Amino acid sequence: MTRVFVPRDAAALAMGAEAVAKALAEHADVVRTGSRGLFWLEPMIEVETPEGRIAYGPVQAADVPGLLADGFLSGTAKRLRLGVPEQIPFLARQTRLTFARCGIVDPLSLDDYRALGGFEGLEKARAMGSTAIIETVLASGLRGRGGAGFPTGIKWKTVAEAEGDRKYIVCNADEGDSGTYADRMMMEGDPFSLVEGMIIAGLAVGASKGYVYTRSEYPHAIATFDTALEIARAAGILGGDFDIEQRSGAGAYVCGEETSLLESLEGKRGQVRAKPPLPAHKGLFGQPTVINNLVTLTSLPCILRDGAEHYQVLGMGRSRGTMPIQLAGNLKYAGLFEAGFGVTLGELVNDIGGGTRSGRPIRAVQVGGPLGAYFPPALFDTPFDYEAFAAKDGLIGHGGVVVFDDTVDMAHQARFAMEFCAAESCGKCTPCRIGSVRGLETVDKILAGRDVDANLELLRDLCHTMKFGSLCALGGFIPYPVLSAMNFFPEDFRQANRPVRHIDAAA
Repeated sequence: MTRVFVPRDAAALAMGAEAVAKALAEHADVVRTGSRGLFWLEPMIEVETPEGRIAYGPVQAADVPGLLADGFLSGTAKRLRLGVPEQIPFLARQTRLTFARCGIVDPLSLDDYRALGGFEGLEKARAMGSTAIIETVLASGLRGRGGAGFPTGIKWKTVAEAEGDRKYIVCNADEGDSGTYADRMMMEGDPFSLVEGMIIAGLAVGASKGYVYTRSEYPHAIATFDTALEIARAAGILGGDFDIEQRSGAGAYVCGEETSLLESLEGKRGQVRAKPPLPAHKGLFGQPTVINNLVTLTSLPCILRDGAEHYQVLGMGRSRGTMPIQLAGNLKYAGLFEAGFGVTLGELVNDIGGGTRSGRPIRAVQVGGPLGAYFPPALFDTPFDYEAFAAKDGLIGHGGVVVFDDTVDMAHQARFAMEFCAAESCGKCTPCRIGSVRGLETVDKILAGRDVDANLELLRDLCHTMKFGSLCALGGFIPYPVLSAMNFFPEDFRQANRPVRHIDAAA
């Protein structure tokens, strides 16, 4: 039977992929894959032909009879035909390294994984040894993809040199930023890449156990990765010198911070630890621990397979390699776009994202989740680069890009930042715990038109205190969205007596 590829990624399932797969089951050999990340085309299905795969989308179950009658199984049906997937402009402009297999392979097939280079990096790592692995990662320029951008090789070198009874690799897959979904896509679409990356990290630092901390809101990712772990153990890939266990969080945003995550893994309340000691010296269960974001770890297989230079030549400045940029919000073409650092914000939202879905002008773009700054169109020439964003008081974070059109009220967005911080603070430090509540009260006074100038000055002073006095990035970075809203959209803070709008953090 002809093979047809239907995604089982959560985004595709939300758009009806399961019904499409069932409608095709009697007519073709249906292979369930991850998503390629073109979400406005989901469910995007592909049919295998002698000339290669041909994509169609977005396809609904009701479309299947007509497509079959028109020659879908031979790739000749015209309706909903997208052509060769790699030639779709959104995909053709990308440099897919980390996400090269997503949407192509059966995520639970070791044969599929190996057929596209899987475990080649691990084989080279085993032959190289610890020191050479770390030197390769250092030479690649890989930095943490979770937000801080800390050089991965330096962190590993610290753990490798630290003394301890046992060492651990911890994968932070607690993907809580608004507009982000790269971790989920990888766990659902290419889970063995994470397995391989964590084993490589274990070889580098001498760790024998790994933990993956996944957000509880990702049931499909959790189930897929647990199954992948079972398959890897049965194949002898895990369970000998190195094993991996998955744990799910309970929805606390602060547990994305590495020390809160460790507390949660140990069965405690998720609260930030004071540093030092650093987790590299005293982390999980008091032992030296590598904590890396999922995208950081899944970048390792291709670096070890193809060499440091192949990765390092991409990007700009100190930001090397590729970044899976997640385009979201009010965009015509929302989806995952992997490219080398250096593409400008304007290119991302206008050229690649196609502008707003509403057709209205873009007013603001937030990069870096709820802690990220709001950039106006005047800053669209900013290259996607850690230092370039930092120079303009912005953050790249986990690579989420959320677009707002000209109907957005930026004073309410500032209010939401403080409201979010008040709800998600672990409560350990005063600037975050109390400052966010006082910030929310102050914004409400501004919205009501009460002593606007005095309260705007108070809000700035409060942001300064939170930025420099908070124990972790939650309280320390919340000032970024608040101050950027005040600086770039001051007119929104001088419209008195407006009702408070509660903004859904999941929207």
